Amino acid sequence: MQTSNAQLLYSLYSEQQTSIRDPLWKDIQLSHSMKQILLTPAVQKLGRIKQLGPTFHLYPGAVHTRLDHSLGVYHVSFLMLASLLKQAMQTNEQVPFTKEGMRTFLCASLLHDIGHFPFAHSLKELALQDHEHIAASLILENDRLRAAIAKAQLDPYLVAAVIDDQLSCEQEEILFYRRLLSGTLDPDKLDYLNRDAFFCGVPYGTQDVSYITDKLTIHQGNLALEEQALGSVEHLLFSKYLMYRNVYWHRTTRSATAMIKKAILTDLGDGMLEPQELYALDDEQFFLLPEKKTLHAHALLEAVRDNQLYRCVYEKPYEAEGVWEKQTNDLTNRSETETQLAERLGIESLQLVIDIPEPIGFEADLPILGEDGSLSSFSALDHIFSYDIGMVFTKSLRKFRIFSPAFLSETEIKAALEF
Repeated sequence: MQTSNAQLLYSLYSEQQTSIRDPLWKDIQLSHSMKQILLTPAVQKLGRIKQLGPTFHLYPGAVHTRLDHSLGVYHVSFLMLASLLKQAMQTNEQVPFTKEGMRTFLCASLLHDIGHFPFAHSLKELALQDHEHIAASLILENDRLRAAIAKAQLDPYLVAAVIDDQLSCEQEEILFYRRLLSGTLDPDKLDYLNRDAFFCGVPYGTQDVSYITDKLTIHQGNLALEEQALGSVEHLLFSKYLMYRNVYWHRTTRSATAMIKKAILTDLGDGMLEPQELYALDDEQFFLLPEKKTLHAHALLEAVRDNQLYRCVYEKPYEAEGVWEKQTNDLTNRSETETQLAERLGIESLQLVIDIPEPIGFEADLPILGEDGSLSSFSALDHIFSYDIGMVFTKSLRKFRIFSPAFLSETEIKAALEF
């Protein structure tokens, strides 16, 4: 017998028996079994990893953790499920949900970041495992975590499959949750934009989450957004741009992340460090690496830890066809170029870091449901965030920068670049 939308909604609310106080969302409701999953060491490690890495050197309040964020994603996911069920009760459309499926999705939302290690986003260009793959491995192989998930009467494989899209799964409900967890208006973005803005003390990332979740709907089995909320997508995309401009890719943040990337790349290349040694670390353990191992680039890690960040001594807009961009897009070539430039400038190779941010997009693929019941793409209806405008945003954000602690003039840098 198929469970009604009303029964699913009652089940969703009735299972939340305890709460955790959060500065952003206030009370976050959890079931007892989800609380036990939260308390496993694999999840608690996230409380020792800052969400924004070294950004607190720029915005001192940005010391919130990946555990905070994970709870926030769980909360927004709960709001989404509840809103979709309420909408379905009004339209008499049956949602593709089951009680076990909803619990699986909420568990995946809570655990979506457990594969994160310190500065994982800074190191995404390196030959390291994706955090989604690490998360899936922990869910399937960590005894305490797997046992807690099983005790909650959930299938660890299905929880992992929501997070890691490389895992094979043919269940339509799980595939729906996978798309819901990672999309244009996903709970991840709705939490981190709001949370990061809140703790940095900036207004740019704030989203009207309750309005967005209220306007999400299911149309013919697929997630869609009602047309009157079109502006919410525009707001989210513009907020993303402003947060990258003022927080995530601020030159101070880029200096710290570029220094860390160079340090790890150097020691991985020299064989002083293995990728597996990074995955289980928290922030404190990461910065204790030089005390545990002999690392050639330890000075860079220590400088970031002590907020002795390199200054930006050269900056230009990123040009895909630029001579230096072509020469340094590949990380191996970038390291060689850094060494050559350092020699020309008479400084040590570790005292020069070239930074090129990775490509970023401002596209939205969420279907928009018109008042007449027709379904259109966001790009067909929106006249602001066209592909061209998205490219303008990307171009304005990406910079070719050189960082160094040495007192180098722009004339000296240009002379070395033109050598």
